[in-house]
Amino acid sequence: MGRRDAVSKVSLNNGVEIPQLGFGVFQVPSEETQAAVEAALEAGYRHIDTAAAYQNEAGVGAALRASGIPREEVFVTTKLRNGEQGNPREAFDASRRALGLDVIDLYLIHWPVPSQGLYVSAWKELEQIYARGEARTIGVSNFLPDHLDRLLGEADVVPAVNQIELHPTFQQPSTARRTREAGIAVEAYSPLGQGQDLDAEPVVEAARAHDATPAQVVLAWHLAHGTIVIPKTTSAERMRENFAAAALALAPGEVAAIDALDSGSRIGADPATAAFSQMPQA
Repeated sequence: MGRRDAVSKVSLNNGVEIPQLGFGVFQVPSEETQAAVEAALEAGYRHIDTAAAYQNEAGVGAALRASGIPREEVFVTTKLRNGEQGNPREAFDASRRALGLDVIDLYLIHWPVPSQGLYVSAWKELEQIYARGEARTIGVSNFLPDHLDRLLGEADVVPAVNQIELHPTFQQPSTARRTREAGIAVEAYSPLGQGQDLDAEPVVEAARAHDATPAQVVLAWHLAHGTIVIPKTTSAERMRENFAAAALALAPGEVAAIDALDSGSRIGADPATAAFSQMPQA
């Protein structure tokens, strides 16, 4: 448990491989990000997920440099702010500068914000970034089936990933199914339901059976479905515990019992109506 080679890689639709278990820095304060990411890298993580909106890209970049780990060994994701869908080129370059990286492994449109009507034109800009080799892969986040269908109708490049809220009590089956049908990998954020799903009976029972933590069980459930998953914690001990989930194999009955927990209870915003800018306050 805890070995880097225990983490499977998912081959995306352009052949680029992404570690299936990564580390997210959503809501990690900027002044704590470098230490948190350094601890995650020390624990074995080789996939770090940030976003311009999190305002902690610089801390991620500092941790990567301080770690001494060769650049090609760490997969880095960042995202386009909603308020910058009109100028993705400038936003992408700002993220590269903040991270101190020439090439981003995965660049996502963070939310569709359908009320802006800009996500298709933003995607065309991302396609140019990808064509120039400045991003190894490009994708989307929080895209519902209708957003995917519109984008796919006009895109030259199929997104590699759709990162969505997904956890045992909110599984978004129609969105996950449409995503996979299109050859797009599903990536889960808030994979533990922000802790709300850890007390569910099937999770607790499986944890007891495997001498594991409930968080390890839920992460193993995601991995069993082929989902990419990015748990977040600032605790080094929990980082190690979460990482060890890569070596935990649940029985089919345990997976099915957790599948049955879906209640359609979303924690975050609804992508059909979400319209926040994500721009920093002046």
